[in-house]
Amino acid sequence: MASNVEAPERWYLALLGFAEHFRTSSPPKIRLCVHCLQAVFQFKPPQRIEARTHLQLGSVLYHHTKNSELARSHLEKAWFISQQVPQFEDVKFEAASILSELFCQQNLVDSAKPLLRKAIQISQQTPYWHCRLLFQLAQLHTLEKDLVSACDLLGVGAEYARVVGSEYTRALFLLSKGMLLLMERKLGEVHPLLTLCGTIVENWQGNPIQKESLRVFFLVLQVTHYLDAGQVKSVKPCLKQLQQCIQTISTLHDDEILPSNPADLFHWLPKEHMCVLVYLVTVMHSMQAGYLEKAQKYTDKALMQLEKLKMLDCSPILSTFQVILLEHIIMCRLVTGHKATALQEISQVCQLCQQSPRLFTNHAAQLHTLLGLYCISVNCMDNAEAQFTTALRLTTHQELWTYIVTNLASVYIREGNRHQELYSLLERINPDHNFPVRRFLRETLKMSNAEDLNRLTACSLVLLGHIFYVLGNHRESNNMVVPAMQLASKIPDMSVQLWSSALLKDLNKALGNTIDAHEAAQMHQNFSQQLLQDHIAACSLPEHNLISWTDGPPPVQIQAQNGPTTSLASLL
Repeated sequence: MASNVEAPERWYLALLGFAEHFRTSSPPKIRLCVHCLQAVFQFKPPQRIEARTHLQLGSVLYHHTKNSELARSHLEKAWFISQQVPQFEDVKFEAASILSELFCQQNLVDSAKPLLRKAIQISQQTPYWHCRLLFQLAQLHTLEKDLVSACDLLGVGAEYARVVGSEYTRALFLLSKGMLLLMERKLGEVHPLLTLCGTIVENWQGNPIQKESLRVFFLVLQVTHYLDAGQVKSVKPCLKQLQQCIQTISTLHDDEILPSNPADLFHWLPKEHMCVLVYLVTVMHSMQAGYLEKAQKYTDKALMQLEKLKMLDCSPILSTFQVILLEHIIMCRLVTGHKATALQEISQVCQLCQQSPRLFTNHAAQLHTLLGLYCISVNCMDNAEAQFTTALRLTTHQELWTYIVTNLASVYIREGNRHQELYSLLERINPDHNFPVRRFLRETLKMSNAEDLNRLTACSLVLLGHIFYVLGNHRESNNMVVPAMQLASKIPDMSVQLWSSALLKDLNKALGNTIDAHEAAQMHQNFSQQLLQDHIAACSLPEHNLISWTDGPPPVQIQAQNGPTTSLASLL
């Protein structure tokens, strides 16, 4: 040993080198890595080395083992010791950040919050960590559904970023706040905020990838805002900009030059994740507009991309994207008359939710709603009612609640003997029912036409056509049913096609058009046969037993059954 000063450096660097070698081996040798780091304490190192080693041990144990108690012990020591060492910000705040993550994982949120608050309080001279910890605490509040506290923190972050001269991170804070305000339906606050964000994003001159990623974030919020309002025609310019923006990003190379302002050291999402997100909002648009083949095409592209990404990346957001994509494509399948495929995809959602309790908590109501829709499609009305009742119990989301209740009302209508329950539901959906139904349908038709909502237009047309037929106004009925059939074929919507062809058969028969009546009857027969075959295929699948699941987490294994449990005749 040359000197007492050099000795600790040499043994420390040697042990650190061994630990890193074992950690990055393929496969990683975590036990040997931990042994090397623990050996550091045998040399009674100075506080700086002691605190850093506790952080390294805590991080390795947290990320690579299930020994959360030992990880917690090391991280708590790192946090405690580092506060006594001057100018030791990175170790101090990284320890606080990882320790609060561990607390959340152990459902000790009440321990994570004060830890983050203290770290935020003492990090004001360290812009990167101050901003990162503010984002982290805001995320924690968001996961707890405390969006007001989360918005407040994001507002604090935006003002801090402005003061330290980081317009880029200011925009990230403001866009994140805008996202939460959209979730809260505080539309009056969203408009001025998005306008401000648009100005900041356009004026900011910096790393091209960071600028384009801000633009993607901004446009995703704009597009989802339009789609929430059902404005699928008005959103098209924004959606086109978003698609062009993601194409621009995919041609840019990542710039290795770090920003000069440490507060700018943030990325919203990796490029690959942004690509999937743009596919996702495109699917949402296609679904609402009634371009179901286009929705299926983009879903297939997005799911292929996700499968590739998940081989290398275990980020939870990828599973969330996958579930939302599957939820949309399942609804497409049910509309286009592919129930068996829809059921298998519902089972895929169940499997994804089994792997993540948080994912299941966030999507349980949607999952039971989808099962309810499937049950309607195969005429299992008792199961449909049970699924929708379960979904209502699990949701606090107003739009989803309304959607579930209207579908439950359709179950009562189909059953024919549930008048009292139906009237009670209708009272809850629309207490003010002073307008005649025909006016409602005319208004629906007017609104859906204005925004190119093809499915809503087709459904409104066929229902109006049916009403006119019952009233004996055959000419007006024909004027409604023919375009309904054309639109339903374009979507394609199997139920509306079946309904329209039945009406056309009866209409032409009443008008004495024998050839047209025969042609419509043949179409109706073809649609019926397709639905019947798909019905048999779906009810024969082992996944069909999911219709009985109404409580707890998704069943792990689904037993096969002998065959269909519902009357096939009820389909016709």
